Amino acid sequence: MNRRISVVVLTHNRLAQVSRTVERLLALPERPAVIVVDNGSTDGTPPALRRRFPSVCVIECRENLGAAGRNRGVEAAATDYVAFSDDDTDWAPGSLDRAVRMLDEAPRVAVLSARVVVGEAARLDPTCARMQASPLAGKALPGPALVGYMAGACVFRTSAFREVGGYEPRLFIGGEESLVSLDLLDRGYAMVYCDALTVAHYPCSARDASLRRRMLARNAALVAWLRLPLAEALAASARALTVYAKEGAFVRDTAALAAGIGWALRRRRIVGAPVLRMRARVRDAERNWADAPPMAVAPAEPDR
Repeated sequence: MNRRISVVVLTHNRLAQVSRTVERLLALPERPAVIVVDNGSTDGTPPALRRRFPSVCVIECRENLGAAGRNRGVEAAATDYVAFSDDDTDWAPGSLDRAVRMLDEAPRVAVLSARVVVGEAARLDPTCARMQASPLAGKALPGPALVGYMAGACVFRTSAFREVGGYEPRLFIGGEESLVSLDLLDRGYAMVYCDALTVAHYPCSARDASLRRRMLARNAALVAWLRLPLAEALAASARALTVYAKEGAFVRDTAALAAGIGWALRRRRIVGAPVLRMRARVRDAERNWADAPPMAVAPAEPDR
């Protein structure tokens, strides 16, 4: 049993999936404390989980808080480290023990982003291939340094999560990691890709792809207005407007974006030059990857 780490699982109206995830988490050799945050489900998830898994802490949110529901889970955690799962992801045996050892040995690291394998075929998520090839120096770190991480497949230093305030409720979901990442980096923390930690992802096909694209575009713009220079904020806003037009939601979504920008401007604080330089290096590397043949980006792993 490892009493140093908890797992926070976020779910909404997916009882079968979250039950499977919890069952696998409880079977881990580390036997971590498991905290399920239910984001206002109407399918009876909380009472069903309590009956089947009495050792699990189930937190009920009265409404769907999106990614900010994870904040409730971290509030309840009494461990030095917190791993995150979505209701369709689970951790491989031994990964949580390794995460504890790595974070103990690297006090500057706030987040370990795990290797993610997708589906029964266990194909590497293409994002992980890009993380592994990060151009940022990883000296004295347990892996390549990053400017972002995967929210449903990471381990956090609990104190660092609380220090930055967790996830911003206004962003709801979709690229919600970006603001947390910028604030961590601006405080001098490091984020690291760790190939030795593995998360299995069993994605659900029942998703609104159009809504997700629009949410990602909106949140990228809002985060830019909150933390990035004016040129980046304007460029992100222009990209969002392009997405809205393509998705046939230009009028409605543009009005909401304008209101969001007004909110962001009142909270605007541009991150420091070191963080901007890190982002620029990653952006330049990604341009090179985009120009390279596909096999040079993610060798031996098909895109999903």
